[in-house]
Amino acid sequence: MPIPDYQTIMLPLLTLISDGKEHTLQDSIASLGNQFHLMPEDLRKVLPSGRQAVFHNRVGWARTYMKKAGLIESTKRGSFKITNRGKEVLKAKPNSINAKYLEQFKEFQDFKKLGHEKPKTPKPPDKTTAVTPQEALENAYNELNSALADELLQKIKDSDPGFFENTVIELLVQMGYGGSIKDAGQVVGKSGDEGIDGTIKEDKLGLDVIYIQAKRWEGTVSRPEVQKFAGALQGQRAKKGIFITTSGFSDEAERYAQQIESKIVLIDGAKLTELMIEHNIGVSPVVSYNLKRLDSDYFSE
Repeated sequence: MPIPDYQTIMLPLLTLISDGKEHTLQDSIASLGNQFHLMPEDLRKVLPSGRQAVFHNRVGWARTYMKKAGLIESTKRGSFKITNRGKEVLKAKPNSINAKYLEQFKEFQDFKKLGHEKPKTPKPPDKTTAVTPQEALENAYNELNSALADELLQKIKDSDPGFFENTVIELLVQMGYGGSIKDAGQVVGKSGDEGIDGTIKEDKLGLDVIYIQAKRWEGTVSRPEVQKFAGALQGQRAKKGIFITTSGFSDEAERYAQQIESKIVLIDGAKLTELMIEHNIGVSPVVSYNLKRLDSDYFSE
């Protein structure tokens, strides 16, 4: 039979993991392949890029979409399992699960808005809902990056504190601070550091030093935490710092950072993953598409 699309896979995948146990993507692909009676040549069929099997890709996206809707949650070591919400969905016995069905959940609505956010443009006169090929390409790119950022942030949260602090230094070096990993940054991370996890040279000559606070948080970072970091900077007679967290900052924390004399840049989890993807930290390019347009000057007299 033809390889099913990712939406057709959603309900069978959720049913497959309804036992509440941890499942891996590879095991799920094997089970679903048998369930859909796919032949070996179907399982070997790859995407145009040649980098991934079509069925593997579609099962992965079915999992991602249901994860964004809160039906599935990630567990340790790349595994996942059904959530209570997922169990409630199965109890309702839907005929199918697709993207339209998932729109009833706010988390999925927020994910789609993030993945498809683009500048407002006038609506076409025919009032159709179809998008142009370029819009579809840009939307797909944003959606892929959103899913990658989510996966990357989870990996960061699962890492040990020392690895996270070194990753932050590596990112800042890649962004142009310091020069090389060897001489640009120093990870402090020891007792008596007064809340400072590391330092990095502002430039290759080391004319100034920037102090770093890098913490993996689950809850919102409030103003008192930023105040402690500001106090640590004063203890070092420093005026520049970067506070990086895997979560987010409260409005009061952001206002405080803007009002004080010391210059403190706040980087939340979303911004952190955006910078890591931009500078290829913890990620690697898979395929590139060079979009071209007509060169009108070439044809002008």
